[in-house]
Amino acid sequence: MKGPMKVYYDEEGDFLEISVGKPSKCYASEVKPGVFLRIDEKSEEVKSVGILSFKKRSKDLQDIKLDIPVEVNFSTLASS
Repeated sequence: MKGPMKVYYDEEGDFLEISVGKPSKCYASEVKPGVFLRIDEKSEEVKSVGILSFKKRSKDLQDIKLDIPVEVNFSTLASS
């Protein structure tokens, strides 16, 4: 996952999505009940993570563990 990170939360639907990079054509894969990864159709790169019923799960966030390949460039973050 490379590029700018965006966080979207829909309070009415209680849905959190964290995406990275420019939008692209993706497919979704449910990795745990209510936890979805959006994966780029061409590159197979993970583009976003979506969590249904986020507020209900937030008390148990330590139980939500995903191994997501994320690359963070801290020097870029520091210069922003």
